[in-house]
Amino acid sequence: MSDVWAEALLNLRKAAAVIDLEPELLARLSVPMRFTEFAIPLRMDDGRRLMFAAFRSLHQDATGPTKDGTRIRPDLGPGEIKALSLFMSIKHAVADIPAGGGKGGIVADPRALSENEYERLVRGFMRRLLPRGAFADVPGADIGTDARAMAWMLDEYEQITGRHSPAAVNDKPFELGGSRGGHEATGWGVAICADLAARELDLAGGSVAIQGFGQVGSVTALRLHEMGYRIVAVSDVSGAVADRDGLDVPALFAHVDGTGAVSGFGGAPGLASDILEHDCQILIPAALQDVVTARNAARVRARLVVEAANAPLSPEADQILLDGGVHIVPDVVANCGGAVVCDFERTQGLSNDYWDLAKVRERLAGRMEAAFLAARETASRHGVPMRQAAWAKALARIRSAMLWRGWA
Repeated sequence: MSDVWAEALLNLRKAAAVIDLEPELLARLSVPMRFTEFAIPLRMDDGRRLMFAAFRSLHQDATGPTKDGTRIRPDLGPGEIKALSLFMSIKHAVADIPAGGGKGGIVADPRALSENEYERLVRGFMRRLLPRGAFADVPGADIGTDARAMAWMLDEYEQITGRHSPAAVNDKPFELGGSRGGHEATGWGVAICADLAARELDLAGGSVAIQGFGQVGSVTALRLHEMGYRIVAVSDVSGAVADRDGLDVPALFAHVDGTGAVSGFGGAPGLASDILEHDCQILIPAALQDVVTARNAARVRARLVVEAANAPLSPEADQILLDGGVHIVPDVVANCGGAVVCDFERTQGLSNDYWDLAKVRERLAGRMEAAFLAARETASRHGVPMRQAAWAKALARIRSAMLWRGWA
């Protein structure tokens, strides 16, 4: 299965069966509450006028204002945005965040745009989105956007409304009201979950392979290295490097900062085989969806898979790994750290009370551990895999909010 929206709905139906979700509520949650498709006119540097398709999906707001990311990719489609907004509903509920799920996107290749074109595109997205503010829908960053893009979005919002509102956009720089630790949040959360699961399986300090060395994968690698794990292989779009004794992760960081790629790092040889099949105890896919499928799942050698990316395992691969005794920490638990700190960011922006890094880290660790343990407990109580358990726990929270509102 390669349709991420179909995969999201499959997980939704499986979780609904665990808690006997009312059919009318399942029907409501199987369609975004609101899905907007619009066009952004953009004048290019050479004078051409082009149109770029854009989307915003609001999955549900029973649990609070919709939030988060804005993705810019050339092959982006509406199904992906709908699925990601559903994922955000589940992640927020998993982490006990009072928010619904939102996701936006633009069909474009940021690498093909000049800096000025990119800025005009991002600002155009915010204008065409007709932003509704911190108590309704809060955009944030995702693939193809960063703190700089969020700064432009916030500035555009404040120009439109005529008032300062730092809580209206997430993932912005600290100087504009962002949270300390926001850049590292998802990677920190993945590392916390990986360590919790590894300790349960007597794999603490074991060998780790990480597919993807971007913002999430690199932070995860550094944090696990600091916790005493051996990072034996990493990869990015340029290639992969490996060392069975453990890579020097800080030095790899410096290499990537200087060259933009992991390939060519020091004395670490290039990886001959697919990193997903590398000999390791813990595998962390931190790149794209559906990288482990029915085609290669049986060749995964890790005992533990921690999903740093969204939906990196196809449903077929998920079942193959489970049947083979592989333990899986699902994406909605493992990578919800970014959503947690975005909630912290909104809280700080609304209160004008900004926390130091130690407080952010401490509160993030508490939320991640609670989410992990609750999913584990639900899995044990219902006799289902952790993915299904996490979705079921989240659905129970959303269901309760919907029932209190009289929606069924």
